Amino acid sequence: MNFIRKIIKPLSKKDEQFYGEIKLLLGFNPHNLNLYHKAFVHRSIKELDRSGNPRNYERLEFLGDAMLGAVIASYLFKKVPSGNEGYLTQMRSKIVSREHLNELGRDLNLIRFVKSNVSRSKFGENINGNIFEALVGAIYLDRGYKYCKKFVSKAVIKPYVDIAKLEGKVTSYKSLFIEWCQKEKKSFVFEVYDDTGGDSVRHFSVKLFLEDKIIAKGRATSKKKAEEVAAKRAYFANQNEISKK
Repeated sequence: MNFIRKIIKPLSKKDEQFYGEIKLLLGFNPHNLNLYHKAFVHRSIKELDRSGNPRNYERLEFLGDAMLGAVIASYLFKKVPSGNEGYLTQMRSKIVSREHLNELGRDLNLIRFVKSNVSRSKFGENINGNIFEALVGAIYLDRGYKYCKKFVSKAVIKPYVDIAKLEGKVTSYKSLFIEWCQKEKKSFVFEVYDDTGGDSVRHFSVKLFLEDKIIAKGRATSKKKAEEVAAKRAYFANQNEISKK
C-alpha cells in the first residue's frame, strides 16, 4: 500500500512574523495566510493572480462589508428584541458607519500591513476602514462565519458597542439639518465656492444658506464632507431650535 505524505512548505521568516502578528490580532490561528496577505494589497501594486484577475483587497472589502453587516444585524436582533426594523437598521448603520470603521482600522494599526506603490501620506482616511472590511472578508473565507463572528465580537462589539450611547449618536448632521428645514418649511442651499487654500490635496468649500442667509461654512477633501462640516456647524449654532423637532 502506498502512503502519500502531505508536504507542507515551511514559512519564510517574513511570513512567520506576519503569521504571528495576524494570529495575535485575530485571537485564533489563521489557516490560509495568502488571504490575509491579499487583504492588505493596495490596487496601486497592480498584481494579478494566476487567472489574470486583480490581486488586491477590494473584493475582500466587498465581502467583509456584507459579513460585518450580517454579524452586527444578528447581534442587534438578539440584543434588542423590542427594536423594530427601522430602529435596528439605524443602529446597524451607526456601528458600521465609515467614520467608525476608519476608527477601528486606526486603532488596530492595520495600515502597517499595507503593501502599496503609493506613499502612505497620499492615502485617504477611508483606507483604514477599507482594509478592516477586507480583513473581515479574509477571515470569513479562511475560517468561516463562526470565526468571523468571533473576531467582530472581539474587535467591534465588546469594546465599542454601547446601545444607550449609540441611540443618542448623530451619524449625519446634514440629514438632521435637512429634516428640520423640511419640517419647519425653511429654505436652504448648500453652495460650493472656489477654494483658495494652498493645500497639495484638493479641497472643497461650501456655504450653507438658510432663508437666503449664510449660517455656516465647511471645508474638506470632498464636497460631501464639506457639506457635513457646514451642516454640523449650523446644527450647533441652532441646536436649541433643532432639538425641539
